Amino acid sequence: MKVRKAVIPAAGYGTRFLPATKAQPKEMLTIVDTPVIQYVVEEAVASGITDILIIISRGKRAVEDHFDRSFELEADLEGKHKEEELKMVRRIADLADIHYVRQKTMNGLGDAILHARQHVGNEPFAVLLGDTLMQPTNSVPVTKQLLEVFNRFGESVVALEEVPLEKVSRYGVVSGSAIEDGIVFVDNFVEKPKPEEAPSNLVIASRYVFTPEIFSHLEKVKPGKNGEIQLTDAMIMQLQERAMYGLKVAGHRHDAGNKLDFIKTNITYALEREDLHDKLAEFIIETANNLKSGKIGEK
Repeated sequence: MKVRKAVIPAAGYGTRFLPATKAQPKEMLTIVDTPVIQYVVEEAVASGITDILIIISRGKRAVEDHFDRSFELEADLEGKHKEEELKMVRRIADLADIHYVRQKTMNGLGDAILHARQHVGNEPFAVLLGDTLMQPTNSVPVTKQLLEVFNRFGESVVALEEVPLEKVSRYGVVSGSAIEDGIVFVDNFVEKPKPEEAPSNLVIASRYVFTPEIFSHLEKVKPGKNGEIQLTDAMIMQLQERAMYGLKVAGHRHDAGNKLDFIKTNITYALEREDLHDKLAEFIIETANNLKSGKIGEK
């Protein structure tokens, strides 16, 4: 069955970005001039999915407003003959058929995805984490790369990336065997192992395609740390009944959910902008030289 729907969990508080996220969703923080969640929605759309469910929580109305029409703004832009800006804001509202459901209690990623059960029904679906950007290193969006593997095997697929072994304790790590270049037949997942206990250095990279059976497993998962329902636990359960594949994706993951990576991501994306590249590159070189000479960074 073709994957027609995507789920984007975006209900977290964003406490790592306080005070910025006290009154605005972390997913609305911008990379250059575009909210993080818009990049995520655009990835789903570029992958051929236009029916999208965003899991939100109290205080996330800005996400809904962003993808809605703004007739007052449009009228103002039209009256000022700002055609490019008008085209831009109308395009945002027309990106996809977007729906919303609230996760009333923060019970973890697994619980957030379980809230999508009624909308998804008995269909396979994609999951894209709402605070993580995936920048493809070829012309194929990362979610579309997963869909291509799903279309071949008809089983759940998880995005994987290689990390240095000393960093595996931050992630869910895959255990499995390579069946062809970049594709792994998954045996197990190990959550945040010590480097010496890790089965590999391939870690889960914030994009998934699931068959609908994942919902029944999420219902059975017992709450773990902080009372949260862990998605990885449900994936391990599903492995006992159905095959699952991992794809080492052609792309770079940008975790916009922590401060340092957020700043790095802004710089990376800005350098790809024709209107910003030259002046920003000049500033970076000047700043690097001042760092070397001790002109900045001294206390």
